Amino acid sequence: MGRFVHKLRLGAVAGSAAAAAESEWHDRTPIGWFARALRVPGRERRVLVQSAKATFAATAAWLLATLVLRLPQPFLAPYAAVFLVEATVYRSLRGWIQQVGSVACGVLLAAVAVQFIPWQAVALAAVVFLGLLVGSWRRFGDAGVWVGVTGMLLISYGTAHEHVLLGDRLLETALGAAIGVAVNTLIFPPLYGERLAAAAGRLGRALADLLESLSDLIRRDEPPEDLGELLSQEQDTRSQLLAAEEAVGLTREGRLLNLRRGRPAAGAHHERPLRTLIGMWPAASQLITAVRTTAGRREHPFEYPWPEAREALADLMHHLAGAVQAVATAGEPVELEECRALLEKLERRLVTAEDDGVPARLGLGTMILPARLLLEQLERR
Repeated sequence: MGRFVHKLRLGAVAGSAAAAAESEWHDRTPIGWFARALRVPGRERRVLVQSAKATFAATAAWLLATLVLRLPQPFLAPYAAVFLVEATVYRSLRGWIQQVGSVACGVLLAAVAVQFIPWQAVALAAVVFLGLLVGSWRRFGDAGVWVGVTGMLLISYGTAHEHVLLGDRLLETALGAAIGVAVNTLIFPPLYGERLAAAAGRLGRALADLLESLSDLIRRDEPPEDLGELLSQEQDTRSQLLAAEEAVGLTREGRLLNLRRGRPAAGAHHERPLRTLIGMWPAASQLITAVRTTAGRREHPFEYPWPEAREALADLMHHLAGAVQAVATAGEPVELEECRALLEKLERRLVTAEDDGVPARLGLGTMILPARLLLEQLERR
């Protein structure tokens, strides 16, 4: 009955997710997108907020450069402001240093080139070539391309001879970059906690489904010769694992230097469960390999375990699937007593049941070891 209830719960979750996905599919109009951005915290709202912040930063940089500092043609100020309203506060601060550094190098290259090369076309070619080489330095990051571009613009506009204008270019870049960083840091700095919750849910369902499939396979008297469906599930779970690792990295980076890092939106309470699920993958992969190994027993000394042992092992997989699903839901209690009892029963049989024969005991052992690792990972959660 417990197994049936668990599958029913998984089906209900999958059904609600499918219904939500279908609703989203049918409501992709601009009005629907905007309504979701206002109603639901998530990607749409974050895109809306970041776009508004970038607009504000660009406008503020332009007004400050033209009305206060009275810089002529300060096009680099709003540009720098827009591009430094980054996905995280840390990236904004890092980008500020890279942006100012790359523009400064471009200005310097242009000033040197016009002093020593009298022909504008040759100076332009030299600056672009050297600028792209210098900009490839990894410390410049994505901003490195602007070493060559800045030098090219200054020479093509004919302003590289005017040292005052060169200084203006540096000033407006630094100004715009500083405004972009300030806006991204002080006004709703972006957080990505909801990605952890979503990633934990998807990875938890994938692992639980995989363990349930292994449970069904192990119960059979004869393992199937075609394990294509199991391998497909393995690949799907691996994809969810990579997405979860990416979500953990982005969320951690989002909390760096973030004034809102203590908020629930930072996702700190979802990170530990998700890392537990990520840590289960090596053992789950070993378990899949063990099932495939025993399936090819005609050419290998490992044999399929005896029916009684398989039944207990299948029950263990089922209860582990339920525990995984509970871990994915932060705050839900995780019951492991039944898992411990079944594992102890299997390990005792492995040692004492000499009638099973050595090949069958080897096959059972290859499955018990990763099951033990899965349980230990859940106990350390």
